[in-house]
Amino acid sequence: MYRPLNSESSGLECSSTTTASSAWGMERKEMMKKSTTTSNHVRRNIKVKVVDLYNFNLEVSREDAVTINQVLERVKEQGRVWWAMEAKNGAGWYLQPEISSQADVNRVSSLSLSTITSSMQLKKLIRKGIPPSLRPRVWMAVSGATKKQSTVPESYYQDLTQAVKGRVTPATRQIDHDLGRTFPTHAWIDSADGRAALRRLLVAYSFRDSRVGYCQGMNFVAAMLLLVMKTEEDAFWMLAVLLENVLFNDCYAENLYGCHVEQRVYKDMFKKKFPRLATHLEKIEFDVSLVTTEWFLCLFAKSLPSETTMRVWDVMFNEGANTLCLVALAIFKMKEEELIRTKHVGEVMKVLHDATDHAYDPDELLKVAFDKVGVISSQSISKQRKKEELEVIAELELRVQRLNSGDQDPGSSVSQQVNFSS
Repeated sequence: MYRPLNSESSGLECSSTTTASSAWGMERKEMMKKSTTTSNHVRRNIKVKVVDLYNFNLEVSREDAVTINQVLERVKEQGRVWWAMEAKNGAGWYLQPEISSQADVNRVSSLSLSTITSSMQLKKLIRKGIPPSLRPRVWMAVSGATKKQSTVPESYYQDLTQAVKGRVTPATRQIDHDLGRTFPTHAWIDSADGRAALRRLLVAYSFRDSRVGYCQGMNFVAAMLLLVMKTEEDAFWMLAVLLENVLFNDCYAENLYGCHVEQRVYKDMFKKKFPRLATHLEKIEFDVSLVTTEWFLCLFAKSLPSETTMRVWDVMFNEGANTLCLVALAIFKMKEEELIRTKHVGEVMKVLHDATDHAYDPDELLKVAFDKVGVISSQSISKQRKKEELEVIAELELRVQRLNSGDQDPGSSVSQQVNFSS
C-alpha cells in the first residue's frame, strides 16, 4: 500500500504527494469496484428456498426466485383467462377431440367454421399455458388419451396391474433399479406411496407393450405424469397415448431405433438453422446428441424446471412431437453467441446445463421456439425422417451382424445403451 510522505519532505516530494493522492484515489475506486463486484457475486450466490407448483423443493438465487414468483402470477392470470373462456364457450369446450391440433388433418375441410375457430383459440391458449388445475382434463382431451381409454373396459388398468403383480422380467428389474434414482429430492415421488405408484404404472405399461417394455427415461416422464394427473389410471393413459400416438414410433424400443432417427433428424435441422454454431461445435468435437438424447428421451423432464417442462408438454400434447425439436433448437439459439466462444466440450456442457437448469421462465423459452427459431414444416421433417430411417435400419442391421460374428464396433453411432443418473 502507498504510504504518504511526511510534511518535512522537499518540494519535489510534495509534488509526489499530489501524485500519490491521485494514485490513492484511483486505488480506492478500484477497491470499491472490486467490492461491488464481490457484493454482486455474493448476492448471486445467496440461495433462497422455494417450493414450485409441483412441490419440488428448490434452492435458487434471488433473481431466479423473483422469476419463479412472476411465473406464478402469470399462471394465475392465465387461469382467469381460461375460466373466462369457459364462461363464454361453455364448460369443457376444449374436450371436443376434433378441435385438437392433433386431429386428423384430412378432416379439417369438413369441420365447421366455429370448430376451426375454437381450434385456433385453443392452440393460442395452450401456447400461453394451461392452468395446473385444468391440465389433466385438457391433456386427456387434446392428446387422444380419453378416446384411447374409451376403447377398453373401465377396469382395464386395475385388471392389468393385478394380472402382472409379482411377475419378474428384465423390464421390472430395471424399473426397480431406477425407482430410487427418479427425482429423489421430491417428497412424494421418493416416498413409499410415490414409488409404489410409479412402479405399478411402469410395470403395467411394460406388459401392455412388451415390445417396448421399459427404457430408462420413461421413469422421469411417468413420474411427472403422476404429479400432473393426480391419479395413476389417468397417468397410465397419458403414458400410453404419448408412446403410442404422440411421439414417433419406437423412441423407447429396445434398440432405441426411433430415438436414433430423431437425433439424426434434429442434427440435420440444427446444421440448417445454425451453420456457424454447428461448424464451431464440430471443430471442438462436441456432438449435440450428448445433451439432446437425454432431452428427447426424458422429454426435458430431467433438464428443465417443472413448470417449464409442463408448458412444453402442453404444446406437445396438442401439436405433436415436433415441439421437442423446436424447444431443443431454442435452447441452442438462446445461447448461440456464448456457445460460439467456448473452447472445449466441458464448456459447452456447462453453458447448456446452466441454460436449462435456470430456464424458470417458460414464456421466454417458448417465444424463442415459436418466433425466433423459424418455421419448420412437418413435410420437411417427415421427408428427412424417412431418409434417416433407412440409414438407421441399415446401421442397426450391420451392428447385429458384427455382434453375431463377434466383431463389436464400439465406435458405431448407433448404441443400444442409455443410462441416466439422478
